[in-house]
Amino acid sequence: MSVAADMEQMAVRAKEASRALAAASGAAKDAFLAALADLLVSRRELVLAANAKDLAAARAAGMDAPRLDRLTLTPAVMDAMADACRQIIALPDPVGAIEQARPRPNGLLVGRMRVPLGVICMIYESRPNVTVDAAILCLKAGNAVILKGGSEALASNMALADLLREALAAAGLPADAAQLVATADRAAVAALCKLDQYIDVIIPRGGEGLIRAVVSQATMPVLKHFKGVCHAYVDAGASEERAEKVIVNAKAQRPGVCNALECLLVHVRAAPTFLPRVGKALAAAGVELRACPRALALLGNLAKAAAPEDFGHEFHDLVLAVKVVDDMDDALDHIHRYGSNHTEVILTENHDRAMEFLRRADASMVGVNCSTRFNDGGELGLGAEIGISTSKLHSYGPMGLVELTSAKFVVLGQGQVRG
Repeated sequence: MSVAADMEQMAVRAKEASRALAAASGAAKDAFLAALADLLVSRRELVLAANAKDLAAARAAGMDAPRLDRLTLTPAVMDAMADACRQIIALPDPVGAIEQARPRPNGLLVGRMRVPLGVICMIYESRPNVTVDAAILCLKAGNAVILKGGSEALASNMALADLLREALAAAGLPADAAQLVATADRAAVAALCKLDQYIDVIIPRGGEGLIRAVVSQATMPVLKHFKGVCHAYVDAGASEERAEKVIVNAKAQRPGVCNALECLLVHVRAAPTFLPRVGKALAAAGVELRACPRALALLGNLAKAAAPEDFGHEFHDLVLAVKVVDDMDDALDHIHRYGSNHTEVILTENHDRAMEFLRRADASMVGVNCSTRFNDGGELGLGAEIGISTSKLHSYGPMGLVELTSAKFVVLGQGQVRG
């Protein structure tokens, strides 16, 4: 069977399984999660042995240290996956919930009911734990899921997919509700992207190249997040102590993640005192500053001159672009030009400017006097997330259980007819 035909058969099975998942009780879905948590503990050594094969092949191929780290499963990572299952059991099941029910003048009660999206295709790189983390969220939200991991993690992903299917069967749910693409052939992704009659949405997680490739080929909606170019704007009169603490955290706590700060914008009146102060704090944290001419004049040997390409760049490292701006309008113009709709924050003591920034900054999370690092499903109270969407349809920001559903109108009547 060709790769394209194989993908189509997989999608057909997923579509059929999605009907059963949509009708499944919350108890059945939680039973699956509990069974999977137990399997992740009892079958740990089998999974780690499979992961060791992937790691050996990756080292032989010359994979770099950061990617090897992302590929590695450990007992602690296995425990974290099991804990994630238990945490999702504790979250309310969104499927079937009726919200915004309102009476109409004719006596009809009109509401909206949460329903699954249907079949979700996850395409991701490197991290084999995504196989479990993505599947359990999709399945709890009543969706079937097709999982296409990177070729470098194929043995690990196959071992984890076996546990998913076993746990589904133990809970009386169709095993085809979670299927792994067990081929490294690149043609599989192209084939999946054309199966819009079966697959309702694709969620790619990985580098910008992967996401753009999926977007260019897909005939169904794609929930995408190209990159995280996050800005912090320090307003005139901002608390320097608070702003320093926030900015050091946003840049230096985990510089390689998508919600790390990549560009600092400082009001021209705040810059003379604040930039030398925050520059010293950032340098102490190991951060390299790349500054515009006005910022460089204030930072001196704490920074080096920025190149044009440093603005709008996602460094994934202890590197930060810095620019002095004339006012908030100037800051928002810069964000509009260079931002990626991910996360933008303002540091200010002025309520009116804070509220204006919230309205005008176009990003999946906009914050006031807080770190960009809070754009995360767990931190925002979702319990867990499958990723951060920087497109406004169908979801904007971290995607938890509710965001993996849609809402249909439901109408409750007593024999009303339209005149």
